[in-house]
Amino acid sequence: MVSNPIKIEEKTKYAVVTGASSGIGWHISKELAIKGYSILAVSNQSDKLDQLKAELEENYSVQVKTIDCDLSQSNAADIIFNYCKNNELLVEVLVNNAGILVYGEVLNINMKTTSSILQLHMNTPVMLCRLFAEQMVINKKGYILNVSSISSAMPYPTIALYGPTKTFIRRFSRALRTELKNENVNVSCLLPGATATALYDPEKVNMPLAIKLGIMKKAEEVAKAGVIALFKKKPEKITGLINKFIILLVPLIPNFIIELIYKKTKKTNS
Repeated sequence: MVSNPIKIEEKTKYAVVTGASSGIGWHISKELAIKGYSILAVSNQSDKLDQLKAELEENYSVQVKTIDCDLSQSNAADIIFNYCKNNELLVEVLVNNAGILVYGEVLNINMKTTSSILQLHMNTPVMLCRLFAEQMVINKKGYILNVSSISSAMPYPTIALYGPTKTFIRRFSRALRTELKNENVNVSCLLPGATATALYDPEKVNMPLAIKLGIMKKAEEVAKAGVIALFKKKPEKITGLINKFIILLVPLIPNFIIELIYKKTKKTNS
């Protein structure tokens, strides 16, 4: 148990959003500000956090605090939680959104990057849930939104670190949801498909065309859908009809077909 738990009445309610400096995280921060939550925005891009702070404070009656933090470091969750504790912030919403997408075979991805992905997608979100959920239980109210991906249903080569870590956060969210259901703390999981964010290289992916064709979703659409699902206390939100079909059908694809596609793709690229 954490000593000296935070329990502050009649204070400004905050939402902690990781990966808030761009993409889905930026727009989730905006949606929460619209709902009246002040924001603690966390990222390792301090200049973009400053831009977010300026935009939200100018347009909404909220306070925005920022933490420049590398969420792939082992003590990231403690840094964020201790900041809230030391500044007496009443956190009612936690959004674990930060993520990185790295393509490549496991043996070709360096050890530092491998460790960073595992820490960022699994360890840090779990520890943040552990620390803040305890406070939410004490205060008898809270909301947690963990961002997974439709790739959680895709144990595919070249995304062997991304997809399975997103599977973990999806399953963890469902289990935690059950544990906290009677504590008035809701846990939801957002599963976006391809989304027009900085995860994709604009020189390799024509995002405007992909959006027009319905292959990709705009980040603001995904963020809004996730926040709506969170406050409606939905267990999961899969954005887009195509993605709902994908996440149902992909697990049915026989592994030998995946192997054939992989071998053909590897031969073509060699």
